Formats: sequence, C-alpha cells, structure tokens
Amino acid sequence: MSDIYQLERQSWMEATATRRVMDALRAGGQDVRFVGGCVRDSLVGREIKDIDIATPDRPEVVITLLENAGIKAIPTGMDHGTITAVCNHKVFEITTLRLDVETDGRHAKVIFTDSWVEDAARRDLTMNALSANLEGVVYDPFDGVKDLREKRIRFVGDAVTRIEEDALRLLRFFRFQAWYGGDDIDAVGLEAARKKAPLLKGLSAERIHSELMRLLAAPDPGSVLKHMLDNNIFTTFLPEVVTTDIFDAFIKLEGRCDPLVRLVALTMVANKTMGCPKDTIFSIPDRLRFSTAEKEHFLSLVRPAYNINSKIDDATFREAIYRIGSGLVSDLLRLSMARTGEGFGNQKALELSRKIESWQPVFFPLQGRDLIKAGFKPGPKMGRLLKITEQWWIEQAFVPDYDQCLAYAMK
Repeated sequence: MSDIYQLERQSWMEATATRRVMDALRAGGQDVRFVGGCVRDSLVGREIKDIDIATPDRPEVVITLLENAGIKAIPTGMDHGTITAVCNHKVFEITTLRLDVETDGRHAKVIFTDSWVEDAARRDLTMNALSANLEGVVYDPFDGVKDLREKRIRFVGDAVTRIEEDALRLLRFFRFQAWYGGDDIDAVGLEAARKKAPLLKGLSAERIHSELMRLLAAPDPGSVLKHMLDNNIFTTFLPEVVTTDIFDAFIKLEGRCDPLVRLVALTMVANKTMGCPKDTIFSIPDRLRFSTAEKEHFLSLVRPAYNINSKIDDATFREAIYRIGSGLVSDLLRLSMARTGEGFGNQKALELSRKIESWQPVFFPLQGRDLIKAGFKPGPKMGRLLKITEQWWIEQAFVPDYDQCLAYAMK
C-alpha cells in the first residue's frame, strides 16, 4: 500500500491556470493528480519547470472535459494517452494512466489502466513515481520520498528491466545522481547500467545529446562522470572520454556553467594525445546532432582562433578579446589552465582573469562610408585599408579616435 505524505501549499498549485485545468479534469469525479517532477521538486524546495498531470480518463474524455471548460486541448500523443492543455498561456501535459505491454528499448506499446500503482510501476526512478492531488496529498508507492530525502537514486523494481524497457533510463540514472544524489551511488543501479551500456547504441543521437547536456549542467557532476567512465558507459557514444582529471580541474576554475565548455574539458585529453582515432573530437557535434550554434561554439573551443593561455602576450590577448569576445577568451583561458594544472595562484592568470571581467566592448570608430567620404573608391583595396587601419587601432590599445584613425588611413 502506498505511503501518503502531505505537501505544503505550493504557489504553482494555487495558480489560476492550474486550478482551472484540475477543476475541468475533476468535473467527472475522477481522482486527478500531479505526477513526476513537479511533485518531486516541490518536496525538496526546487523551482518547478513543468506541470504534468495524470488521470484515469481516456484521452478523448480528457479533450471533452477541457473543451467544456473553455480550455484549449491539443492531441499531442493520443496513442500514448497524452493531451496538452493550454490555459492562460500556461502549458500542461495530461496523460492517461497506462502500463507498458511491449517495449524495444526505445518505444513502448501501452494500454490504459485505472490503477495508479500500475502507472507508477512503469516509471524509471522511485522519486519520479510520486503523485499528488490538488489538496497536496502525496502518494508514494515505492519509497520515493525517503529516497529523495536521503539522496538515493534508485530504479523502480528491477533495474535491468527498467533499462531494457528504455535505454535512455540508463543515462537518466546518472543525470539524476548528479542533480539529486548524494556521495554514494546505488550499487544495484550502477551494475545494471554497466551491464546494459551496449543498449545505448540503439538510441538516437538527439536523445543522447539532450540527456548528456542536462547531466553536464548539474552543479558538479564530476564524481558521476567518473562512475560512468569506470563502468564503460561512454564507450558506445563518447569514446573520447578517457579521464575526468581535466574536467575536475576545470570545474574549480570555471566562471560560469556552460555544458558545452564542460564537454570540451571532458574530452580534452583525447584532443591533446589523440588516444582515440585521429581528430574524433571534431566529429562530436555531428555524431551527437548539435545545432548549428552549438557546433560553432564547440569547434571554437577545440579549434580556437587564438591560443589563449596564461603566457599570452598583451597584444595577442587584446586582439583576441576584441575579436572573439570576453566569454570565449575566459573559457579558453580556464580550459588551458585546467590542462596544465594551473590555478589562480598564478599571478599572470589572475591578472588576465581580472582584465576579462572588467572588459567593456569597444567599437572601431572608422567605417567604409567614412573612407568613401574622404575620397576613396569602394572595392577590395579600400576593404584592405580598413582592415589595416583597424589592426593598427587594436595595436594602439583602442586609443585612437575617429580623426586619428582617418589620418592613419589617409597615409
């Protein structure tokens, strides 16, 4: 029988949009509950991102109930019982209670049920199998509240079976360990992950990419990444990970959390020693289906336009920070320091860091139209002259003003 807890009043539960959706779904007398992350995170005082709701009613009934209450209903996943409600510009995902009857490691065939325990039993982790009604009563069929409070990440039921149903759960186990876990990791879950790691080959690159970025965004995922490395989790999708030493050093130096920069730190040894097949680090964005912006950012870090390190001369540093920006320069400096084992006890590194923090963008005062006005003819020659003048201005520490830059160009 499920343990029952009482959740303190939550602002997101009291919100007008939430109450409208819940009242609409409960109009037929059904036991409708919040499920998953919103319940879990409320119990530990974390910010709520998404509000997911479950109901015994079938999808077509859900649509009717919502529309009767004047709420927009979108049939986003009828076969799996999922309806999206939009109320007061807020989005709610509503799913009919269900259980899996067939799985292939990526997709599941489901049938609907009216059993809350059966629905909870198909979820991945105990802390994600929680549900709560509008009055804040929390239902906990698998000791998820205790696991949450004790920072223990544990699969619902048999860990191997859960992973076989959907291999992404293997990565979710480590992601939740990084965000919610304590110093110890569940030995049963870890062994199941090690045993079933080859199943990751069957996942799409997009799903792996998404889960990896969310894992790397955790406050300090270093120990979790070490567990993954020691248990050959990276082998199937990111063989460039051969140590976490540089990553651990980088975490102590980083000025801001950027999962992509952390990924570079995690794979940096492969780039440095080429212990993997030649240049495989450069193929990571394509293999993991990065967006164009992500790919450009990643490659700007592993194949930088400037060699940023604590020994960089002032002129190169000045040009780099002007041309590629303080954020990228900061990341490159810290990556270099992590690779060489330096800290901010290094006076030059500390001075560079302070310059980066105090940097205010500057703008070259001369433009093409200024040269045209001064009598130059548009074309490649004028373009080269403008670039030469800009380079001189950079070398002069951005001091020359418009008149001085124009005078230099006129020479």
